[in-house]
Parts: sequence; C-alpha cells; structure tokens
Amino acid sequence: MLTVALVGNPNVGKSVLFYHLTGNYATVSNYPGTTVEVSCGRTNLSGRTCLVYDTPGIYSFSPVSEEEAVTRRLLWEARPNLVVHVADAKNLPRMLPLTLELLAAGLNVILVLNMMDEAEKLGVRIRRAELSRRLGIPVLQAAFACGRGLAELRREMAACLLGGKAGSRICREHPLAAEAGLCLKSKYPFAAPLVARLYLEQDKEIQAAVAAAEDKSVLADCLARFADELAGREAGFFAVWRYREAEKLLAGVFHSGNEKNRGGLADKLTLDPLWGVLPAAFLLYAGLYLIVGRFGAGFLVDMIEGVLLGEVILPKITAWLSVLSGWPSVLSLLAGEFGLLTLGLRYALGVVMPIVGTYFFFFALLEDSGYLPRLAYLADAGLKKLGLGGRAVIPLALGFGCGTMAVLVTRVLESRRERLIATFLLALAVPCSAQLGLIMALLSREPSALLLWAAVMGGMFFLAGSMLNLLLPGRPAQFFLELPPLRRPALQAILQKTMARMRWYFAEVVPVFCAVSLVLWLLQHTGGLDVVTSALAPLLGCMGLPPELGRVFLAGFFRRDYGAAGLFDLYREGALSAGQLLVAAVVLSLFLPCLAQLAMMIRERGLAASVLIACAVALLAAAAGILLRILLCLPAL
Repeated sequence: MLTVALVGNPNVGKSVLFYHLTGNYATVSNYPGTTVEVSCGRTNLSGRTCLVYDTPGIYSFSPVSEEEAVTRRLLWEARPNLVVHVADAKNLPRMLPLTLELLAAGLNVILVLNMMDEAEKLGVRIRRAELSRRLGIPVLQAAFACGRGLAELRREMAACLLGGKAGSRICREHPLAAEAGLCLKSKYPFAAPLVARLYLEQDKEIQAAVAAAEDKSVLADCLARFADELAGREAGFFAVWRYREAEKLLAGVFHSGNEKNRGGLADKLTLDPLWGVLPAAFLLYAGLYLIVGRFGAGFLVDMIEGVLLGEVILPKITAWLSVLSGWPSVLSLLAGEFGLLTLGLRYALGVVMPIVGTYFFFFALLEDSGYLPRLAYLADAGLKKLGLGGRAVIPLALGFGCGTMAVLVTRVLESRRERLIATFLLALAVPCSAQLGLIMALLSREPSALLLWAAVMGGMFFLAGSMLNLLLPGRPAQFFLELPPLRRPALQAILQKTMARMRWYFAEVVPVFCAVSLVLWLLQHTGGLDVVTSALAPLLGCMGLPPELGRVFLAGFFRRDYGAAGLFDLYREGALSAGQLLVAAVVLSLFLPCLAQLAMMIRERGLAASVLIACAVALLAAAAGILLRILLCLPAL
C-alpha cells in the first residue's frame, strides 16, 4: 500500500490536515518501544487507498526530543512514498531548513505553506511558483483550518504518488558531508550524504546503523578523518549552513510583511509572567474543574455510572446472570463486587470514559487554539525546580480533575525521567476533583485545619519533586517550543480528534481494568482483602486513628471519593475527633492512588515502577500521618 507521512514543526496544522484526509478512519497508537503517539489513517486518492501517518513535531533530523527521534525513525523505517511537509507560511525562513533535510534524505516531498490566511493578514508575500522552481518540488499554499487548498493538495498528492510525477529535486548537503558520504558503501533508507552528516554529528542511532552495515576500516579511517576535521568547527556547524542555504533560496521570494502586526494584546496577555496567570487560571478552572471535573467526573459519571449502568443496565444483566446461581463463583466473577462487568467495565465505561471524553475535548481545544504552548511557557520556571519542564503543567493540572487521565497524559513529557517524576507526584499529592471537593467540604468547618491540610499537601508535593530531581539520574529535559498564534479552533477537527483518541482509549485501557478486576476477585475469594484490613490496624493506631478507618482507606483505593465519603460518614457519626479528622484527611489524600489510576500507572510505567511508586507513596503517607499526630499531641491507639 502507498504511504504518506505528514511532517513538520509542532503547531503547523499537520493534525488538521490529517483529519481532513482520513476523516474518522484513524487510529492512535504508541510508536514501538516508546510512549510517543503516532496517528495512522487511510485516504482515497484517485481511487487508490493510501496509508497516512501524522507524525510528531520535528525541527530537524538531529533530534533533541523523543518526538523528533520517533518521526525520524518512522521516515527511516517506513520509507514513505511521499512526504507532505506542512510549514507555517508566516515563519517560512525557520521552516525551510527542514525541507532541505527531507530533500537531502532523498524523500519525495511536497511543501505546503499552511496558515496563508494568517500570513496574508500580516502582509507576508511568497512567490510560490518561483520557490517551487528553486526547490524542484511542488509548493502549495493552504489554510487547512478553513478548508483552503485541500482539493489542490489532493490532486498534487495523487500526481506524485500515482502519476510518477517527479521534479528535479535539489538534494543539498554541506560539501563536507557529501564528501564523507562517499565513504559509505552500503545502502541506507536515507541518502549517503545525510547519513554521513548525522554520523559525524555523533547521532547514536545512525552510528549504530552505520557500524552494523559498514566495514570497520571505513569507520576507523575514512569517517574518522572527517570527524577530526569537524572537531575544529563551531557547534551547530551544519545547522547554521542549512539556515544560510534557506536564506539564499528565499531571497526575493519571501517578504515577511510588517513585524509590528505580529502578536498583539492577546499574545502579550497570555505570555506575560504576571498577567498571564489570570487567563491560565481561568482556563484551567473552566476546562479542568468545570468541564472535566464537574461535568465529566460529576454529572456524566453520575448519569452513566450511577443511573444508566447502576440502575438500568447492570441490574438487568445481573438478573439475567442469576441463572448461574448454581455456579456462585462464576456469577461473582461476572457480576459480583469485583466482577468483570460490575467493576471492570463499569469503571471503564461509567467512571473513566466520561472523564476521558471531556478531557480529550478540552485538550484538543487547547491544542488547536494555540494556547497550550503558552501555558507550558508560563509554568516552566517553577517546574524546573522539580525536574520537570513546562509541558508537565498539563498532566499535573489535569490530576485535579482525574488522576487516571493525568497519568495517561504524561505521554506529552519528553523524557522517561520527567514522566516518572510526574507520575509519582500525581500518585502522592494531587487529589482528584471528587476527593478534593469532599475533603474541603469536611475541613471547611475548621479553617485552620483546612489551611494545615493544604500546607501539608503543598509541602509534600514540592519536597517529593525536589528530592526526585536530586536523586534520579539524568538531567531535566531541555524546554523549547514553537509559539503559534492564537486562533479560533475548528469544531469539526476537535470532535474528530476526540473520537479518534476515544477509540484508542477503549482498545488500550479496557483490558487493563478487566485484568485488575480479576486480581481483586481472586484476593477476595482467597481472603486476601481481610488480611489487608487487619494488617492496617496497627499502623492506624500509630497515627492515632481507629481501626474502622481501614475500610475507608481500602474504599479510597477502589475509588478516591468513596474513601472521602466513608471518612465523612465516620466524622458525622462522632467516631473521629477534629484532630483525627485532619490526620485522616491528610493520610487519605496522600494514600495510594485509586484502582483506576494504579491500573493506568502499570500500563504506562510498567509493573515494577508502579509497585515501587505505590510503596513509596504509602510510606510517605504513613510517615506524614504519624508526624502530624505527634504535632497535634494526639494519643496513639
């Protein structure tokens, strides 16, 4: 099957084009061996079905992030029949060096100058035909957000793929790289000069590929000579050369317009370190608290899980399954307290699905509006102290809506180190909206208790993040990003993104929930749960808490708001003093992540890392409870 790869910098409109080409017939999955998502779909070009990849953003073939590495790896391994390079027309001088690298790789390329509507408003002028002649490839103008240029692009794609159309493409590489490429005797997915240049830049993947394919004498003699010559040159030597080549190609072709028209009040307001906090706080409140937290985790969960599943569907299924009463174990496995249907599918469909759907919608809105990079920019300075970059504000803020979804979204972070730190902080000190609301309602009667609870939670968050930053090997990932203009997102593209990601969610996550249900069912039938409850009693006594709270903590593990609700019931019955309530609220907030979040942690971080995180979180929660009891002068029980 013919393949097409959509390539370009972040935030240039690749995803909008992808959904225009593929519609709803797309899947989202991890690239093998990574946590980076690659979308794949099919499109019809002149009666032929073609496979289309929407690749992660890439700035150059010399990757500094996992996303860039995945895109280059996909081009190397899949060797697509056509590459559509989507570029921001306003910033063409910064985009064209990537075009030169794609051509230097020997790929069949179409250059699409997207966002022409925005460029024209700024007075940008581009002599498209002349640029096409200089590059030797088709160059098209488009504005995918409003559908402009799509029909012409489809025709050009069909001509390049099916009609054998090919131009006299330039394949420029620096003369030093071109000469070094003559040393390579084997065949590679990319042209030899580009492979040699990446080898000379000490790219580990390319060096391994060359070492496996070439004779050792080539590496020891020929390429080593060029490496010595390169050692005396300035850092980024090849990159500077490409930018100069791009300037030459754009001379007399690209007019940047009036620079004063760029930006505006909205840009200044959203990027200012002081005033930018206001729109950020409003969006996070409206999006994560109201849309995801209140509407998704509140209203939709109550309707789907509480009413539709809890009162209509599951009772009928349980009644139908009552014919299995002669096999009580089978009946409990399917419809018992920890049944595959009554717990696994109920959690996946009734609890997490509404939250996932509303979050995916809100996240797509942030993506397509251009605000997401601004939010990361504002948070970067503070998060660096915790070993995180600005992007981490997204999963951390989402954790106050739903911790399960937040763990999933740690995929936007660039390094495994960052994802591990963020996952730990989410498990330890970021309560979800349901738990947060109940605990704040409980403690609001005692303002001093509420303030102390918030101080403990905030202190644990920053202490844990700072310690992990010091202890974990490696350095924080470099933070750099493209700041696109703020724009009005297209509702159709947002809905298509949401539905595609929802389909991926069902394929990836539902089996995990069913597996966890099976494990809990086995523990229940072997007496494991009673053993856990009894084992918690001495520890609770050290924290000055009655043994009845063992069930509350277990309920909080199954679902955080269940635990908070049980705490509320005990306090209302007079089983807890004000001091015990504060200790219990702190420990419950710091305690193990809920079942759904733990399942997602296992899915994303692996079993060993998830168990280690859970044990560390439980120890910190217990230590905080014991220390707080001592500070409050509560007696041990």
